[in-house]
Amino acid sequence: MARTRPTPTATVPGAGTLFALRAIGLVILARWLHSMAQMNFLAALEGMASSPAASLNLVFLFLLIVLPGAKARVERPFHPLPQWLRQALRFFGVLGFLFAIGSIGMFVWTAGWRRTFHAVADTNGWLVAAPALYAAVVWICRPRALWRSNFAGRRFAIGRFAVSIDSATRTTVVWQESRKVGQYDARELSVRWLSGAPQGGVVMAVPARLPAPERAQADEPAATAGVAEPVASAETPEAAATREPGAHDAPRQASPSSSSKSAGKPARRPKIELLWDSPAAAGHNRQTVFRVSLASEADRAASRALDSALKQA
Repeated sequence: MARTRPTPTATVPGAGTLFALRAIGLVILARWLHSMAQMNFLAALEGMASSPAASLNLVFLFLLIVLPGAKARVERPFHPLPQWLRQALRFFGVLGFLFAIGSIGMFVWTAGWRRTFHAVADTNGWLVAAPALYAAVVWICRPRALWRSNFAGRRFAIGRFAVSIDSATRTTVVWQESRKVGQYDARELSVRWLSGAPQGGVVMAVPARLPAPERAQADEPAATAGVAEPVASAETPEAAATREPGAHDAPRQASPSSSSKSAGKPARRPKIELLWDSPAAAGHNRQTVFRVSLASEADRAASRALDSALKQA
């Protein structure tokens, strides 16, 4: 008796992205054909031939429905599209979104809100759905890493960069979106934490600024108002000689003016650098592989895990 081959139920990562993009393209094309059917078809074609916006929309719909070169692959779950196609769809999506928002804005300006609500109802919400579809294409094609972080599998996603480490061969491969940056020896790579980035979860302390001494304030109250000095100031030899050995300085408090200035400034995003220091490769000492801002807690956790994995290698 012949046995039937079971149908696989697991989908390939990235197939949902291709389905969503094609569905958006088909919806826009169907609405376009419906609008052309309500008017003279030949007149609509003549108008499209002389309209740059319509020509750009035709190219956008062709790329969105056909998706040339797109293929869902397990090793690239978040990038089933070629890089050129992703950038083209993002570009045309931004243009379509701006054109739709501008057209709707001009209609609202000339017709008013009441007629706009009637137009939305007559078009079954297409005036709102059209910009949302273009924005969805831009969001799907946004810059992102090749995969999601998997610390057990030695895969790290930081921003739009992806790093994989092979423990057996000590080989590290770095990807920028779907483009391969390079392949390196894990022992020659290191993570450099820039200003504002926590090293292993510990935030670097910044020296506080203190008010001027009381004697100077008593002598010149008007001139020394708001003057501050850093904590790590130079100590005169006389003061160093008169101070008892082993005596500890009392903790100083920061001035209210400096604390208010630091509280008013927006917090910078911490950044890290991946450095390649190869003694064997001439001219490649302390070369920066990439520099990225840590925008989320997942990026910070992946950076700490990558630093630990490179130190263990």
